[in-house]
Amino acid sequence: MENDIHHKTPLLNINKLNIVYPSRHEKFYAAKDISFELHAGEILGIVGESGAGKSTVGNAVADLLTPPGYVESGEISLDNVDIRALSSRDMRHVRGKDIGFIFQDPMTSLNPLYTIGEQLLEPILAHLSLSHAQAKEKAIKLLEAVGITEPAIRLNQYPHQFSGGMRQRVVIAIALSTDPKLIIADEPTTALDVSIQDQILQLIKKLCKENNVGCILVTHDMGVVASVTDRVIVMYRGELMEQGTTQQVLLEPNHEYTKSLISAVPQASIKLHRFPLVSYIEDATEHQPLDLKNHWLGQSQDAPEYDGNILSVRDISLRFTTKNSMFPSKRRYIQAIDHVSFDVKQGETFGLVGESGSGKSTIARAITSLYLPDTGNIIFEGQELTTLTSEHQRLPFRRQMQMVFQNPYSSLNPRMRVKNIIAEPIRFHKLASSEQEIQSIVRDLIDHVGLAKNAGDKFPHEFSGGQRQRISIARALATRPRLLICDEPTSALDVSVQAQILNLLKDLQQELGLSMLFISHDLPVIRQMCDRIAVMQHGKLVECQETDALFEHADQEYTRHLINLMPRFENLQHTA
Repeated sequence: MENDIHHKTPLLNINKLNIVYPSRHEKFYAAKDISFELHAGEILGIVGESGAGKSTVGNAVADLLTPPGYVESGEISLDNVDIRALSSRDMRHVRGKDIGFIFQDPMTSLNPLYTIGEQLLEPILAHLSLSHAQAKEKAIKLLEAVGITEPAIRLNQYPHQFSGGMRQRVVIAIALSTDPKLIIADEPTTALDVSIQDQILQLIKKLCKENNVGCILVTHDMGVVASVTDRVIVMYRGELMEQGTTQQVLLEPNHEYTKSLISAVPQASIKLHRFPLVSYIEDATEHQPLDLKNHWLGQSQDAPEYDGNILSVRDISLRFTTKNSMFPSKRRYIQAIDHVSFDVKQGETFGLVGESGSGKSTIARAITSLYLPDTGNIIFEGQELTTLTSEHQRLPFRRQMQMVFQNPYSSLNPRMRVKNIIAEPIRFHKLASSEQEIQSIVRDLIDHVGLAKNAGDKFPHEFSGGQRQRISIARALATRPRLLICDEPTSALDVSVQAQILNLLKDLQQELGLSMLFISHDLPVIRQMCDRIAVMQHGKLVECQETDALFEHADQEYTRHLINLMPRFENLQHTA
């Protein structure tokens, strides 16, 4: 098959592509002399770290480079048409009809003011010769194809009524709507759980093979690359390090960077004490443990007496209203949490896994009193939280429970300097007696999470994704919590940065005696981080076991199904 493909003229040909972002002092090359081909029916993976130039190359093909970036030189031809020579008007038609673009963040690529149907019908009616009724029928089939139930009803709903994973499925449906020749998928499965990820990847793979569509898959997930791509390009700081067939690059890499990158991928088959770092990267940093005896974080706090479970969740349920009415019989609800019970022991990392909409994040919000459960009890350090009626009563317990959120780009205030972001919870909870003491604590925290000493004077936009997540962790530690709730803390990060952040969390837990509730849909990460794991499905807790026992001898069919869907390198070896 591969030989047959490569005897044909390439669908996409990129030759000596140079992409420049000028500054006042010099030109920054986001891509340097990049050359590769993509054939119809082929899936090409582009992998590398943040700033490698992966997305920049994809944006250049679709003429979507963010100003002031521009293509300085090189050739880009699609189906023997020189894209760079096209007028803006002609390029808009090519981009709308022949190139489907799947963006990483469905929150910013869907318009919150328009229904899903309006946004899906727009490209179909603009580029295909179909009536409105035919376009609507096609839209319903597309939503069904990407795994959205009740598509005819969903067409009339708005993006805010969909979960993150469901929004990403809508974005993929829009990209497929005009039957394009080329699909550029920029981190298309980052926000998706393993079952929906598998469904989407299989859909893209099927489309490419059956309809002879070429696909550029930009990703940092090496398991995804191993599962679906035919060939791989590895990039680092704008340069092409290595390219070849997927089997050759992932199983027998030639370049030291590729070898180092693959070594940092979390293992699904075995639990390691620490994540290997990508040693090729110059700014890869390890957390250096501090002497906590003289450190603010290590100073003792008065801890109440309790039975060893720092957190006990007892039979909690919570439902949300989907349709309100003055008549109770006409109201409609969705059961987000359905009689869930579990314990988190002092000093352990307890994992919550499940698909989008399974209730994982809702449980975290119920524990922190952001949502109040309809029934059940939440007991933290011996105190029943659900009986606390006022914010004043909840405040001391909120201080002992802090969250690290999924997206470090949106969870930090872009208008505040880092030192003020970290100091804010200290000031709010009145944990220091003077501004001088606050700044001393902030410097300690910045140092403790491995950031440079001058980091406090900068703004969030001056940091990479991994550095921003370190800032988020420092802010979470600022109240000296006893329970850290990590809600998908590394899903937006590259494998090398992910390794640094997860090692940091492990070290902090060991040094500070932290308990952690770790929420993720990334099963290899969960295996490496957690002592025990609970599996959620449709708001119910279906299974809870120690980590190794769960992965090796899961009791429930659903759990075994999730584990079997994990993209793995072993699958690549079997086909080699």
